Amino acid sequence: MISFENVNKSFGRLQVLKDISFELEAGQSVALIGPNGSGKTTLIKTLLGMNVPTSGNIRVKGLDIRSDYQYRAHIGYMPQIGNYPKNLKISQLIEMMRDIRQKKGMIQKTDEELIDLFRLREIYDKPLGTLSGGTRQKVSATLAFLFNPEILILDEPTAGLDPLSSEILKEKILEESLKGKLIIITSHILSDLEELTSHIMYLEEGRLQLFKKMSEIKAETGENRLARIIAHLMSKKEMITS
Repeated sequence: MISFENVNKSFGRLQVLKDISFELEAGQSVALIGPNGSGKTTLIKTLLGMNVPTSGNIRVKGLDIRSDYQYRAHIGYMPQIGNYPKNLKISQLIEMMRDIRQKKGMIQKTDEELIDLFRLREIYDKPLGTLSGGTRQKVSATLAFLFNPEILILDEPTAGLDPLSSEILKEKILEESLKGKLIIITSHILSDLEELTSHIMYLEEGRLQLFKKMSEIKAETGENRLARIIAHLMSKKEMITS
């Protein structure tokens, strides 16, 4: 579904992504991890078209992202921090996004389950600028899942959510994974990654150091806890990507 081929990204003299190559398939749930400054955010932004790669090729469902913006119709993105127009109401934001997708022919079927589970209809008339951080997270999650995308990119999805809302979102992620969707998650809440992901993609200093099944890494490292696995990975200077 997603293919990176020798992707490099530089900002001036600073090279942030270095010859990144991998393929992600439907049904995988991938934890994107690495130290601060490893290139995780740049990789996501480059995939979303927010950054233009310096060199290399990126394809989503066979579509070259440089020449066919329609690939974005297959992706639902939940940012770590949702910055929305303060005066816009929740209902207006959702309808605006629905209208944009309809005009571009990007809607086939919508998924409003999170609207109901988060009880957002009860506060539809609230301006986005008055919402708490946790409620904005609920809105961001709702938008990510709303258009029933085949690919979900979730950046710190449960950060700021209360325990009940966090469990609701995690159950939703697991349900969508079982449907065969490709899910990419970044999170500092390691227990979430242990629950939700089947593969680990580890970046360090802009290079893809490892991409494997979680079960394989546990067997190789002899560790069962993700925190100890990450410590093990970060302590190694050279790894073989497979």
